[in-house]
Amino acid sequence: MALKSNRTVALSEEDKKQGIFSRIDSLNWSKQKPVRGWLKGLNFPVLIHRQVFTNKDGSTGILYLACSDLSCNISQIEAIYQKRWKVEVFHKTLKSNTGLAKSPTKCIRTQSNHIFMSIYAAFQLECLKLKHKMNHFALRNRIYVKALPQAMSELHLLKSA
Repeated sequence: MALKSNRTVALSEEDKKQGIFSRIDSLNWSKQKPVRGWLKGLNFPVLIHRQVFTNKDGSTGILYLACSDLSCNISQIEAIYQKRWKVEVFHKTLKSNTGLAKSPTKCIRTQSNHIFMSIYAAFQLECLKLKHKMNHFALRNRIYVKALPQAMSELHLLKSA
């Protein structure tokens, strides 16, 4: 999982018992090996890794990653998080782009239909994303912008009737 830079960690079990915690952004980081530590609020040790990456605009970003599997190396931690991030994007699409959480349904059958159609809509968005090389939010905005003139003309027709 990703951590905020102000999250605190004890670097030994002795430090944890004494309540000596440091911010993860102030630790000395190695490029070869993750740091083993105890996050404040957790009772078990984790591996913590600082991933430095370059964004599309050329700026540099830092991501602090924690892993409960103490046998992982840096490349495994980064690979696991990259796979996990795709699941996060899928959930965000279900919630924000398909309206999964906004279901007005009350009975089981209509709730099941709404869930199925939300997942199907996410699948359709993914197909469009691959075809047009646009992300889900850009596609949704493009559809909304195209639909607005039609909605406005219908509104004017209703007002003049």
